[in-house]
Amino acid sequence: MTVLLYVLGVLFVALGVGLSIGLHEIGHLVPAKKFGVKVTQYMVGFGPTLWSTRRGETEYGIKAIPLGGYIRMIGMFPPRPGDAEGTIRVSSTGRLSQLADEARQLSLEEIEPGDEDRVFYKLSVPKKVVIMMGGPVMNLVIAVVLLTGLVTLYGQQEVKDGAVVASVSECVVPASQAAAKTTCAPSDPKTPAFLAGIQPGDKIVSVAGQPIKRTVDVGKLIRPRVGEQIPIVVVRDGAEQTLQVTPIRNTVQQVGPDGTPLVNADGEPVVMDAGFVGVSSAPVTALERQSVAVVPGILGEQVQHIAGVLLHIPQRMTDVAQAAFGSEARDPNGPVSVVGVGRMAGEISSGSIDGLDTAAKFATLVSLLAGLNVALFVFNLIPLLPLDGGHVAGALWEGLKRNAARLLKRPDPGHVDVAKALPVAYAVSSVLIVMSLLLMYADVVKPVKLG
Repeated sequence: MTVLLYVLGVLFVALGVGLSIGLHEIGHLVPAKKFGVKVTQYMVGFGPTLWSTRRGETEYGIKAIPLGGYIRMIGMFPPRPGDAEGTIRVSSTGRLSQLADEARQLSLEEIEPGDEDRVFYKLSVPKKVVIMMGGPVMNLVIAVVLLTGLVTLYGQQEVKDGAVVASVSECVVPASQAAAKTTCAPSDPKTPAFLAGIQPGDKIVSVAGQPIKRTVDVGKLIRPRVGEQIPIVVVRDGAEQTLQVTPIRNTVQQVGPDGTPLVNADGEPVVMDAGFVGVSSAPVTALERQSVAVVPGILGEQVQHIAGVLLHIPQRMTDVAQAAFGSEARDPNGPVSVVGVGRMAGEISSGSIDGLDTAAKFATLVSLLAGLNVALFVFNLIPLLPLDGGHVAGALWEGLKRNAARLLKRPDPGHVDVAKALPVAYAVSSVLIVMSLLLMYADVVKPVKLG
C-alpha cells in the first residue's frame, strides 16, 4: 500500500507539472494567435515527439523529455540592418556572427508567401511583451488559484496563545555538548522535566503562575528560578495537570526576543548559565480557513524566497555539488530538480511525514505544485535568452531605442537584432542543462529529506 501511495503521489505531481508546462505555453499561444502571429508548433516537452496532431496551421504535441515546452512562432529574428526583407546577405566570417546568421536564415525559411506580415519581429513592443509574459503570468495565475483553494477550503496553520512541549531531555547535558551527545549514560542525572513527568505533546498553560502566550515565555520564566520549586500547568488528553518542577543550573543556549536560538559568527551557540528543566517547546497552532486576502502575502513570501535562491544560485549549486559528491547534507530550502519534486511528492503521499492525514497530504501536494508554479514564474523572468525574460528585455530595449530616437528626432533604429544574443542563449542553455543534470543526480544519491 505504501508503494502504491508513493507512486500516486509521484503521478499526481507529474500530471500537475505537465499541466503547468502546457498552460504556460498556452499563455504564449493565445495572445500570439490573437495578434496574428503564425504559430506552427505547440509542444510540451523536448526531444523526440511521442504524440502530435495538427489543427489548422499549428501542430500540437507531447515530447519525450518533460523539462519544459515551447511554441514556434515564425519570424522570431529580424533581418540584419540593410538586408532586404526576405533575403540575407552572405554569412559573416566570425563564428559568433555565423550563429546569428544561421538563426536568421532558419527564421527566414519559415516565412511562406503571404505570411510576411504575420512574423513576430514586426509586432509592436507591447504586443511582444504580452506574448512573452503570457507564459510566466499563466504560472502566476495557477499559483494564485491553488493557494486560494488551499487557504479558503482547507485552511492555514495559525499560531495561538500557549506553547506545546516538542521534546523532553532525559538527562542533563550542557548546551555546548548537546550536539555531540545523543544518548544518556546510566550515570547522567535526569532532567527536572523528565522526573516531573512532562511529556511531548503537553500544552503548557502556565509556568510559576504566569500564563504562557509564546514559546519564548517558557524559558523566560524558568531561567531565573534556579532551585525554586515552581508549578507548570499543562493540558494532556484534554485535562489540566499541575506538575511541580525545580529548575537546576545548567549551561543553556541564549535566545533572541522572538525565541530564536543565538549563535556567534562561527555558528556556535551563544551560552549562559541559567535555570534548566529539559524541555523544548513549539508554538501552538490550529488549522483555520482564511480569506483570499492572505494569498498576496503568501505569494510575496514565496517570490522573495525563490528570488533569493536564484540570486545566490552559484553558491547554492556549489552546496548541491558538495552534498552530491561529499558528506555534506542537502539544504532543505535549496534548489531541486523534477526528480526531487517527484520524490517529495512520493514521500508526502506515502506517509513518510508523521502527523499528516489524507486531507493534509493532499493539501501539501497542492502546496508543492503552487510553489513550483511560483518558481516557474520567477525563473522565467530572468532577463536572459532563451528565457521569456530575455525576449521581454529585447522588446523593451527596442521600445526604449525607438522612443529615444523619436524624442531626439533621429532616424528610426529599427528592430533590435535579438539574434546577436544567441551566443549568450546557447551559453545559458548549456549552464541550465548542466545544473539540471547535477540536481537530478543529487536528488537520486542525496535527496532532500522531509519531516
